[in-house]
Amino acid sequence: RILYYRKGKTPRRPAPKKPTNNQKDPVGVYCRVRPLGADDEECCVEVISSTTIQLHAPDGLKANRNGEFKETQYSFKKVFGIKTTQRELFEDVAKPLVDDLIHCKNGLLFTYGVTGSGKTHTMTGSPGQGGLLPRSLDMIFNSIGPYQAKRFVFKPDEKNGMEVQNQVDALLERQKRESQQSVPKTPSSRQKVDPEFADMISPEDACKCEGVDEDSSYSVFVSYIEIYNNYIYDLLEEAPFDPIKPKAPQSKILREDQNHNMYVAGCTELEVKSTEEAFEVFWRGQKKRRIANTQLNRESSRSHSVFIIKLAQAPLDADGDNVLQDKNQVNVSQLCLVDLAGSERTSRTRAEGSRLREAGNINQSLMTLRTCIEVLRENQMCGTNKMVPYRDSKVTHLFKNYFDGEGKVRMVVCVNPKADDYEETMLVMRFAEMTQEVEVARPVDRPICGFAAGRRQRNQAFKEELSRRLEERGGPVDGGIAPQKKILQNLPPVPSCEISDPSDDLTLPRVIECMEKRMKMRQMFTEEYNKAGMIFLASMLQDLDGKLLSKENFLHEQRGKLGEKDKMIQNQKNEIDRLEKKSKMLEYKIDILQKTTNIYEEDKRSLQQELDSREHRLQRELSEKKRMEARLHGMVSDEKLRWQKECERRVNAKELEMQNKLWVKDEKLKQLKAIVTETKTDSRPEKPQRPSREKDRVPGDVIKTRGGGQAVQFTDIETLKQETPVAPSRKRRSSETGPNQDDKDGDWTDVETRCSVAVEMRAGSNLGPGYQHHGYPKRRKP
Repeated sequence: RILYYRKGKTPRRPAPKKPTNNQKDPVGVYCRVRPLGADDEECCVEVISSTTIQLHAPDGLKANRNGEFKETQYSFKKVFGIKTTQRELFEDVAKPLVDDLIHCKNGLLFTYGVTGSGKTHTMTGSPGQGGLLPRSLDMIFNSIGPYQAKRFVFKPDEKNGMEVQNQVDALLERQKRESQQSVPKTPSSRQKVDPEFADMISPEDACKCEGVDEDSSYSVFVSYIEIYNNYIYDLLEEAPFDPIKPKAPQSKILREDQNHNMYVAGCTELEVKSTEEAFEVFWRGQKKRRIANTQLNRESSRSHSVFIIKLAQAPLDADGDNVLQDKNQVNVSQLCLVDLAGSERTSRTRAEGSRLREAGNINQSLMTLRTCIEVLRENQMCGTNKMVPYRDSKVTHLFKNYFDGEGKVRMVVCVNPKADDYEETMLVMRFAEMTQEVEVARPVDRPICGFAAGRRQRNQAFKEELSRRLEERGGPVDGGIAPQKKILQNLPPVPSCEISDPSDDLTLPRVIECMEKRMKMRQMFTEEYNKAGMIFLASMLQDLDGKLLSKENFLHEQRGKLGEKDKMIQNQKNEIDRLEKKSKMLEYKIDILQKTTNIYEEDKRSLQQELDSREHRLQRELSEKKRMEARLHGMVSDEKLRWQKECERRVNAKELEMQNKLWVKDEKLKQLKAIVTETKTDSRPEKPQRPSREKDRVPGDVIKTRGGGQAVQFTDIETLKQETPVAPSRKRRSSETGPNQDDKDGDWTDVETRCSVAVEMRAGSNLGPGYQHHGYPKRRKP
């Protein structure tokens, strides 16, 4: 935190770095959109509201896999469109920081963005459109103008501190500096102002801070440095010019004072007394700043510039006339206005040589700034204690005190809406969004001085009242000239002192008597004058004592009320501490419950996944089972149909076989009967003609054999069909024969040849036991 009861050091920090003020404010991030360079250029930035902008991907750039344009929105504390004036920007961004500066609070304001996005214009401005820097200087001097101390009353030391000199030492210092002609004089309104910074701020845009402490004296000191290739250079240093062998400017180093605050050792600090003088000093250093022409910006800043405004203030003494000669009562606050160089891609700028090196150092320092912001954000959000790499860059190392709680931090993000800067602008937006999540401790108010308030006003009123009353009573208001004339007019006239006669004894005594009367009257007037003065002083002192007593009573009452307020504030702080502890406990419990919930959710997800996999496997098994059942049903039905057909075929074949056997037996019986009948009728003379039957006709020629029998020579083979069903008894008999009999008689089941075989058997019954038909196996007689 910042202590405002300090020992002339700036900025002041106590031994423990952690501030006692638990209130924190996030880094204020603002966005400003500059106009397009040409009307026909493609725009990729759209202002949605006063706090939100939206980025559109330009034509030809697909932002996602689906080939659709991705639109991203970013929120800020406030967004300033292309029609925003410099005054409106200053009112919202820089004016609160200047107000805090006058009330002994530090501030840091820096501009950030891509090269060519308008950062330098936002910070510096142009004639008629002054930027944040000249407007801040104008507001400071408009506020403290009547209360400024004379030059060299405040004097910077070499260790980031401030000394206080008395009026005599300050006068000698002024005379010494004026003789050396090294102190720039404040330009008056009659003098011709440099046209480069003339009319930066119009009179109607002038503003001032309210609530300035009138019982203090103020002095403003400015310094201007640049960080080029990670080296610090003083832009206000007056180095001797050597035309034969010019010397390069010497770089400065960073040091840490006794209060652990960083400062630039050996940096020039000039005391300024007006806005014009301060801006003239700034412009003198601006001319030394390094700029170059690139493919993206005609006047591109090649370094980070830092303009530091220090405000030293000390209370007046008890009389309200001079600055209190107490170094412990000096308060020093500072406001840093930083114009960061723009990040750029060398592929677009086509930088080479020194320009390439400059771009690399600029990008490296900006990357270090992003890394520091990321680590700060992680430490604050996750409760970690990682080391912030401030020392990796001079920019972050110089301003590390601000991020540790030494003052307010504000950032203005400048955006160029043209489509060519879309990717760089998106990176800038992400960094700005991350920066808003970093919180900085809120600075506390300084303690009230022990002297009575209104000392300067009372001293001025006393001088005015004294002059008025002395004028009324004939006092030496005009240096004693008017009262002397009045006294001389009231004195008796001096008689003539001319002596023409040496024996004249009346002239000299008459002159002596007149002079004695004049002397007595003069003494009387002097006594009356002194008496009136004493009465006047007594009345004035009495009035002042009465006013002082009333003021003391009022202060006593106010102190009593202040004590009550302090008690109330202490009770509220205790209550806040209790609620914070309770909140931390509840947050701790919430974290535990959140972790437990996450564990349960994880177990639930794993069990759900296992259940889903099992259900999937079960569904797969069920579908496999159904498919197998359907397949088995199909196989069973096919096999059943096949067996039905096979059974029918076998039954039909068996029936046909039994019918053939029966037919063969019938044929044998008929042949036997015919043979028997023929043997009986051989003796008869005439043989009766056998009736021809179409069914019994043998298909072939019958010839006689040598043994006296008959043989049949087949000429064709006919197919016999079953016309009559088989008798049940025959079926039973055939079934009793079993499968062996079926296999045994299987050779007789050929329906195409059974008729011929039967006829052969019938014809061969008389051929003897040795007969064997051609082409048929020998058959055993039944």
